[in-house]
Amino acid sequence: MTGAENEDDIPLGERKTVTDFCYLLDKSKQLFNGLRDLPQYGHKQWQSYFGRTFDVYTKLWKFQQQHRQVLDTRYGLKRWQIGEVASKIGQLYYHYYLRTSETSYLNEAFSFYSAIRQRSYYYQVNKEDRPELVVKKLRYYARYIVVCLLLNKMDLVKVLVKELSEEIEDYTQRFNTEDQLEWNLVLQEVAAFIEADPAVVLNDNNGVMVISNRLQEGSVPPLEQGMVVGQLVLADALIIGNCNSQVKFSELTIDMFRMLQALEREPVNLATQTSKQATLEPTEKPAKRENPHKYLLYKPTFSQLFTFLSASFKELPANSVLLVYLSATGVFPVGHSDYDGPYDFGGVLTNTNRDVINGETVQKRNQAQKEMHCLHPGDLFPFTRKPLFVIVDSTNSSAYKKFTNLFGQPLVCLLSPKVYPKNIQDQSQRGSLFTLFLYNPLMAFLSVCGLTSVRRGLWERAQEFLQNVYRDIGQLITRSRSIDQAFLQFFGDEFLRLLLIRFVFCSATFRLHKVFREAHSFPESYPDLPKQETVESSSLQRHVLELATMLDVQSLFWDDSLEAY
Repeated sequence: MTGAENEDDIPLGERKTVTDFCYLLDKSKQLFNGLRDLPQYGHKQWQSYFGRTFDVYTKLWKFQQQHRQVLDTRYGLKRWQIGEVASKIGQLYYHYYLRTSETSYLNEAFSFYSAIRQRSYYYQVNKEDRPELVVKKLRYYARYIVVCLLLNKMDLVKVLVKELSEEIEDYTQRFNTEDQLEWNLVLQEVAAFIEADPAVVLNDNNGVMVISNRLQEGSVPPLEQGMVVGQLVLADALIIGNCNSQVKFSELTIDMFRMLQALEREPVNLATQTSKQATLEPTEKPAKRENPHKYLLYKPTFSQLFTFLSASFKELPANSVLLVYLSATGVFPVGHSDYDGPYDFGGVLTNTNRDVINGETVQKRNQAQKEMHCLHPGDLFPFTRKPLFVIVDSTNSSAYKKFTNLFGQPLVCLLSPKVYPKNIQDQSQRGSLFTLFLYNPLMAFLSVCGLTSVRRGLWERAQEFLQNVYRDIGQLITRSRSIDQAFLQFFGDEFLRLLLIRFVFCSATFRLHKVFREAHSFPESYPDLPKQETVESSSLQRHVLELATMLDVQSLFWDDSLEAY
């Protein structure tokens, strides 16, 4: 058949194939575009629509595989169009991950994004004089990089960034576009993101090892036999990032990126994926839900934050915990109030869609008024009707020390230092030290000691040592006679147990470190921990000093406590 033949010369079966393909393609685009109109919150509203969209893309993908020859000759199907369908399926899987927190979906997204590159689906795009097609390719690269970052495939990320840089250079030279600065900013952001870790682990060949910090089998200290703790389960988490100067990429600050991994289990090994590359069969069946459901909110307004909080609160199952993580710039009260209530200590910044709001400047002259664009401790009070676990990483974290447990439900707040010593404060753009301790305590310990690299063997020995320290901290908490019961009620959940243990280790480290002289440079909690039995325990102090000795940085810590032994 030649291109000069009219439609009547095309066999009926082949004509039907093209018609069916066009229908599936139009339907898939229509459904995909409708995804952005779905509410981002709530567990149930989106599922049926996602299911329909996924079904159509599965049919479309299989259809183009089965009828590729006919579609090539009769429809003129180009490889970039196949790549676009694969990219959309990758996006669907990524959004499934965001909606469900199932890391298995990240693996699926990676499979499709990886195949696009391996099969050079977008290769011909650069030969066409259509800048919008090149932008599709650039966006694909940016999405692929995000998935690789979340799967800790750092070597591949560096390769992709180099390729993206070359693609952007070619794009801006060929087309006189207005978005050149935006794409260069994307490159700068991802480069800063890759370099955010304050220390690296070197293998025998001086190569940088990739360290995963998701929860792994056996990494959580088990409960002692017969120990009675709460049966609460972490079901929902809001991860909020609103630090003005922090490294970010694709609406994820480095603090958000670290915390979301601290609330996930290690995904299954990707080795099982290699056989699937040949066929790339989309599958909607999720693994069992092992991770708490998460909302990632980058610079939300107060309205958005309150809406997501309310949705999480409403759908929280029985015997479950809602975690709220706030990494945000502090908002301090203006003037003094005669009454110290839950709106008199400031809080953390929420975003405003406009730089200037009508009447706001007039309002600020009245010092009795409260800051509008701020999440005050009092704003969380309604949500304490159910078990609530709050982490505040902010210069005004102490505002949340003024909590009141009105409803008798389990409530714990872990609060970052308000101020860090200057040399540590200077590193804050690369992420908060407090959050780093909750995510990767050994990396944080190296950072606070000024170590930028460590050999693999020493790293592994130190990690093994820390496992014993975590076990001992767990026993300090559960055996304490004066600890508030709220801590024990959360201790049954593995994610929360590890966060509490890491918090105690962080607090003990800061208290012994010579640079941390001021009380406001120490983490705090609500309710207070019994310090003598936990963060200032002599046995824990010994452990911190032993770790410092192992890393040859013992001179940075006060060791007066050892003289008694």
